[in-house]
Amino acid sequence: MTTARDIMHAGAKCINEDDSLYTAAQMMRDLEVGSLPICGRDNRLHGIITDRDIVLRCCAEGRDPAEVKAGELAQGKPYWVDAGSDVSKVLSMMEQHQIRRVPVIAEHQLVGMISEADLARHLTDEQLAHFVESVYAAR
Repeated sequence: MTTARDIMHAGAKCINEDDSLYTAAQMMRDLEVGSLPICGRDNRLHGIITDRDIVLRCCAEGRDPAEVKAGELAQGKPYWVDAGSDVSKVLSMMEQHQIRRVPVIAEHQLVGMISEADLARHLTDEQLAHFVESVYAAR
């Protein structure tokens, strides 16, 4: 059985909910990623922020990224998977909720992220085609 831990990108870093979007953008640049999990003071996952979120929900609205906190962009219930989850369960959840990246949690701690690039490296062509069709289907 292939698990989430087997395909994830290990070593994901959180942005603190009280950190600015400016700090988040710098972290994304330095880590060469397009998204970061948002973690709260309780060290729990509160959401995910993307580079697109920063542009559309901050900059395009004329807000200052140095003044807006990452936690302000965390919306709804964050989706995540357990590190021991079977890849088929991971794919099913991502497809059902039409999400392109998902945090991986083990023992209540963030241990990695699964992105489209990770899926492309580990799935069969058929699995990847089904994922793309499901996630990018018109909402």
